[in-house]
Amino acid sequence: MIPKFDEYKERFSVLSDDVIKPRLDSIRAALVKVGNPEKGLHVIHVAGTNGKGSTIAFMESILQEHGFSTGVFSSPALVDVHDQIRINGKPISREEMDKTFMVMKEAGLSGMLTDFELLTVAAFITFERLAPDYALLECGMGGSLDSTNVVTPLISVITSIALDHVGFLGGTVEEIAGHKAGIIKEDTPVVVGTVPNEAMEVVQAKAREMNSKLLIYGADFSITQGEFVGESTWVSIQERRMKGPHQEINASVAIEALLQAGVELDEETTTKGVAEASLPYRFQEIANGVYIDGAHNPAAAKMLTETIKTEFPGEKVDFVVGMLKTKEIKKTLDELIPVAASFTFVTFPHLQAATAEELLDSCQYNRKKVTKLEGDTIILRKGNDRKKIVAGSLYLISSLLN
Repeated sequence: MIPKFDEYKERFSVLSDDVIKPRLDSIRAALVKVGNPEKGLHVIHVAGTNGKGSTIAFMESILQEHGFSTGVFSSPALVDVHDQIRINGKPISREEMDKTFMVMKEAGLSGMLTDFELLTVAAFITFERLAPDYALLECGMGGSLDSTNVVTPLISVITSIALDHVGFLGGTVEEIAGHKAGIIKEDTPVVVGTVPNEAMEVVQAKAREMNSKLLIYGADFSITQGEFVGESTWVSIQERRMKGPHQEINASVAIEALLQAGVELDEETTTKGVAEASLPYRFQEIANGVYIDGAHNPAAAKMLTETIKTEFPGEKVDFVVGMLKTKEIKKTLDELIPVAASFTFVTFPHLQAATAEELLDSCQYNRKKVTKLEGDTIILRKGNDRKKIVAGSLYLISSLLN
């Protein structure tokens, strides 16, 4: 479900399936029909269970501070389909999407692809036309069979690996690592964040197979007390709008990835880029003492808990949570309990949304309740002196803010 995407499909009579089909043959055939726009792009390709969007946001900001133009393809939509394709940080316009859909219509792509595959083709066509200096591509799911994995990138990036999308990617960290490592290309460097040992073994094996230079956070580059030390540079990144210990790691992965992609970075400009980087819905304060965060799996929830401990030492917070039923609900909620004062659960408008009652039953904390979203503006206001965190699915947060 991609908001407003169907409007374009209907207006231009371009059909696609609203399903997930991990594969590459269909999008490759479609790209041939539109002239393989992906081949002329300077691509940085990013996979990972968590941290993809944040790492891309850091790279986007750093590149723009250095005077480079950027294109970003990301998912899911925050407001609607336009913000999944961004140029210099701004969602593409309706006019640009019209131009792109006309190309796809005239090429005869109707009926060939899934929604996400069609949108991926749209991103490539748009980037070819608008010609950003760098195209930052976020894998939608996995890596090896994700529709973005048709590019020859300057650098591959794997931010993190944990259990998620187990119905498609497998039920073990090793299986999921195999999918993420699938973005590693022959003789192309790969930068890796913090991943479990069993996942790292899979990544290392793939890098050896592809003769790819492998740079690992903590071994080849690192950050300590705001000081980044990489293979060829040192940068102070004391200030960040994006909070949490994990964002330090994401920033360092971003810097090392740009260096390995051949971007010449100035220390002062890089520092400013890191400081100014932002990403909606990642520990974002939207009202006094009210924060939103798209923590939707156990690993992301653990990071959110660590951020709360760092930013609000000794405090407990009130959580408002809505999640998709396809996620590991109990494990995700368990990670939040150490900093929870209470839980309020909501059902939000999405076909795969878990009901508030299902979330309540999965929660092992005693202070919990359900509420309704319809007209419930108090969700985004504090009801006492405690901080409030609205967390879970990005679809929930989008439904509240838009």
